[in-house]
Amino acid sequence: MLGEYPIEGRGAAEISASVERAVAAGELEPGQLLPPLRELAARLGVNPNTVAAAYRILRERGVIETDGRRGSRVRHKPATTGREELGVDVPEGVRDMAAGNPDPALLPSLAAVFARAADREPVLYGDEPVEPELARLTRAELDAGGVPAGPIVVTSGSLDAIERVLAAHLKPGDAVAVEDPGWGGLLDLVPALGLRTLPVALDDDGPLPDHVDRALEAGARALVVTDRAQNPTGAALTAVRARALRSVLRRHPATLLIEDDHGHGFVDLPLHPLAGVTHHWAFVRSAAKAYGPDLRLAVLTGDEVTLDRVRGRQRLGPGWVSRITQRAVARLWADGAVDPAEVAAAYGRRRGALIDALARRGVTAYGRSGLNVWIPVPDETAAVARLLHAGWAVAPGARFRLSAPPGIRVTVSTLTEAESEPLAEAIAAAVRVASVRSYV
Repeated sequence: MLGEYPIEGRGAAEISASVERAVAAGELEPGQLLPPLRELAARLGVNPNTVAAAYRILRERGVIETDGRRGSRVRHKPATTGREELGVDVPEGVRDMAAGNPDPALLPSLAAVFARAADREPVLYGDEPVEPELARLTRAELDAGGVPAGPIVVTSGSLDAIERVLAAHLKPGDAVAVEDPGWGGLLDLVPALGLRTLPVALDDDGPLPDHVDRALEAGARALVVTDRAQNPTGAALTAVRARALRSVLRRHPATLLIEDDHGHGFVDLPLHPLAGVTHHWAFVRSAAKAYGPDLRLAVLTGDEVTLDRVRGRQRLGPGWVSRITQRAVARLWADGAVDPAEVAAAYGRRRGALIDALARRGVTAYGRSGLNVWIPVPDETAAVARLLHAGWAVAPGARFRLSAPPGIRVTVSTLTEAESEPLAEAIAAAVRVASVRSYV
């Protein structure tokens, strides 16, 4: 053991493992500074380069973060612990409004399309990794939405695509500008890759241009933007906001731009893409929310260099995403198995009913598109606990925040008309109690 620091070891692997064990055991707390390189090297009797290598391993694993002369410290939520663990256990009899899932009743049946997809010649090693019909349909939809031309790659969901694009261009220590509040999976992924997050504030119309500009001026090498149905706030890019963001990006052409359009198929707002302004860009579209999370399929396009790197690395890993699954998704799209307008209207009615009921009680809420409503609260821990006691499970904002103010996320995908008023009443009561506690 090392005085106040429970760190030991002679090699970089031993030292880094010692720090990870201490973090897991709570002996090194979130935000705690680690000793400077030379100080720790002297105490352990090793070369400073050994400690530097250990700290590099820890950064790459998302356990610590380094901020120049301010030193290295334990991340507030190590990437080895997913943000989903910040949720709440839902006891029997409590209505689950926290999970973030689509309404199963609005998802299409998959049995027939998979049967048809499987009734074909088997795909063998060396065959094309992308189903031609899926590529054709994807390209037609992207052309209609104004997304620039580029190769098509199929990945195992949006997060898989984003990880591969980030890894294709960035190295550990680079900074990524992300929406705050934003998707918890992405907020975990970035530090897990050894990258740093720079938060960007947003409103109903998407990321704020001046905040994006500041993040890029501060050294962010990549920017991740959700075009529609932003999780957790429901923000969606407008034409005006997209123009402003493109103007910012033109001043930073070396930025790696990644757009996540997971709202395709269940959002009826028009797409306003940013792609094509910077040298390197990627646009990803998932089938999860509109057609079924278990499909684990997303289509990706981008500039030639980026997509070539992604395809090359994919060949060395999984190789390809099941062509049977690709055929099934292509058939779902071609047959119009989901009516986007109808699904969007259903989710819109549920969001609107809750937001209106909250407004009548003096509670502000956000939810321009998608499955969720975001509600700022003064004390999210108290609000979540109070709602759980009242029979409602909601997601604490800590799952989605970096430096944004506290809030709670309510998934309205299965909210019934009869539930809107009692849920709004429970939320209003929880907010009032949290407000009182926050000033005590």
